[in-house]
Amino acid sequence: MNQPLQSVEQLLDRVGELTHENDQVSFGMVVESIGSRSFGPLLMLIGITLFSPLSGVPGMSIFMGSFVLLIAVQMLIGRKQFWLPGYILNRSIERGKLNKALSWLNKPARGIDRILKPRLTFLVNNGGSYGIATLCIVIGLCMPFMEVVPFSSSAAGLALLALGMALVVHDGLLVLLAIALFSTTFTLILANIL
Repeated sequence: MNQPLQSVEQLLDRVGELTHENDQVSFGMVVESIGSRSFGPLLMLIGITLFSPLSGVPGMSIFMGSFVLLIAVQMLIGRKQFWLPGYILNRSIERGKLNKALSWLNKPARGIDRILKPRLTFLVNNGGSYGIATLCIVIGLCMPFMEVVPFSSSAAGLALLALGMALVVHDGLLVLLAIALFSTTFTLILANIL
């Protein structure tokens, strides 16, 4: 059984291990690797995907938005273990593209992990996790509109990454950062659409 993840670098390493023996890495393989009880690491993975160059793949924002909604609704209703449909679990990426994204993210991950620590834990424990789930639902619902506003999905990905990290390391300051990031992104989307 895999140990619970406690950092961004551990998440990247765990995903990177999958590329050693596989030409294609599916989301199902990643979920199995990080554990199906790991809402925080899964949000981190979605955030990393959207923040990386992979966010430029057409339709990625919509796909990740549906992924976020599935995870967040399950968090909100209090499920202890999440369920994902086969069309998400079977989606895969080539080893080379995944390795490129992972290597691009390694250095920032080390820097981020050095400054994270438990603080403002009321924002992530018990009732705070419901607030995080609600914010994730709002982000997921906005993802289709991010296809038309350049780099907005990357900013939303950064907010999701912060929320996932907040759940893993119990750092409420990251929740506040995610709220600020998404508020700015949401304002940018509205300004470009209206």
